[in-house]
Amino acid sequence: MAFQILLNFILAFVWMFLKTSYSPASFFVGYFFGLLIIYIFRRFFTSRFYLLRVVAVLNLIYIFTLELILSNVAVLKAVLRPKLNIKPGIFAFPTELKEDWEITMLANLITLTPGTLVVDVSSDNRILYVHAMDITDADEAIQSIKNTFEKAIMEVSR
Repeated sequence: MAFQILLNFILAFVWMFLKTSYSPASFFVGYFFGLLIIYIFRRFFTSRFYLLRVVAVLNLIYIFTLELILSNVAVLKAVLRPKLNIKPGIFAFPTELKEDWEITMLANLITLTPGTLVVDVSSDNRILYVHAMDITDADEAIQSIKNTFEKAIMEVSR
């Protein structure tokens, strides 16, 4: 991916020098043409087209922001109720992620979301133990995490 980004910048600068126009507009036009060239020759690269990974990262940021807002509202509702009616609990979350950085990213995203906290990771890195502030159904929470964070991380990394 880094090679493709560097190549795209080089193509943009070559475009600027060939056009003898050193304006930002000329750079962006060259960057766009470089993007097209890299897309056309993408089968000659070992990794996938880097713009797809950039879109996947933006999607992960969007999903995290959405989950952050929704969980903040849920925690706020639970705290502002006159009677505190919550069922805290710990559940085991089996993950399909294999790389250490992927598991760390997933654990951090879960922990940064209000109302949940990753307490421990198993020694084989296959199970995360998650504490939830209010959990009625562990299977629903597992499927929610799998369909949001884990799926988005897999799109970024693979």
